Amino acid sequence: MKLAIDPPHLHTLSIAGGTERFPVNRIYCVGRNYAAHAREMGKDPDRDPPFFFMKPASAAVDAAQPATVPYPPKTKNYHHEIELVLAIGRGGSDIPVDRALEHVFGYAVGLDMTRRDLQLDARDKGRPWEFGKSFAFSAPIGPLHRVQDVGHPAQGAISLTVNGQPRQASDISKLIWSVAECIAYLSEYEALEPGDVIMTGTPEGVNAVLPGDAMRGEIQGLGAIEVRVAS
Repeated sequence: MKLAIDPPHLHTLSIAGGTERFPVNRIYCVGRNYAAHAREMGKDPDRDPPFFFMKPASAAVDAAQPATVPYPPKTKNYHHEIELVLAIGRGGSDIPVDRALEHVFGYAVGLDMTRRDLQLDARDKGRPWEFGKSFAFSAPIGPLHRVQDVGHPAQGAISLTVNGQPRQASDISKLIWSVAECIAYLSEYEALEPGDVIMTGTPEGVNAVLPGDAMRGEIQGLGAIEVRVAS
């Protein structure tokens, strides 16, 4: 029997200042990379080696324009997490820290949307986080700003509001593990490929959103994204 399989849908992101698209390969996420967020999640913010989880490419939502995401099933505690996002333009393995930034194509504002109740239940049972983190439409990402246009942001305000009310506010300089360190460490375990996306972690202030809520996430120098939860 010959199976008829349609080619997979290609998920892409906008690139600021042009009509080109960035094809998303894999989405890696760094866990608890701000000390204050680690504390609010009940963990000590020691500078242990970073840990990563993944989202599927289908999690990516192009938020170059105001976007709407569905309220996902099987949760009653759907959380926002504002993050600095980077896109890999040149692959490699065992990348040294001092050469890591050479592999970055660009940066963007992103949201790691989380079914917090499912994540915490899995964590407490010693199970994987997939149901809490790795689901479709859980990674709205704004336009990618090329490195040649914005450089490598090492500091700048990062914030998120919900319905105009402040929720998260910090500075990307407070990352426990820098962008270069995250790239270098991850490349020791997995060869990075062009199209890979890395979400670098969220500051404190994560909280729930409800159907109809409007989020606005912003990082200094990278603009803002507007994402609404479908009613």
